[in-house]
Amino acid sequence: MRLDKFLKNSRLIKRRTIAKEACEKGLVKINDKVSKPSDDVNIDDILTLKLGEREIKVKVKDISDVNSKKDAETLYDRID
Repeated sequence: MRLDKFLKNSRLIKRRTIAKEACEKGLVKINDKVSKPSDDVNIDDILTLKLGEREIKVKVKDISDVNSKKDAETLYDRID
């Protein structure tokens, strides 16, 4: 699945256009590598998002097209 689509589906970022812009600005990394919006996300990848003052690290558990907020939280585990 595309990185920008995964960020939207997992609700880590609210809208796909914002996810795309964050990727283009170098604020999103997959396994410590700066990523493009079109890069593929795989299970067990580590995503690092730098959003404002916060840095969020998550491990991808599942990849699916979900629409509910409850199901979106099952796509990743937060790493702190």
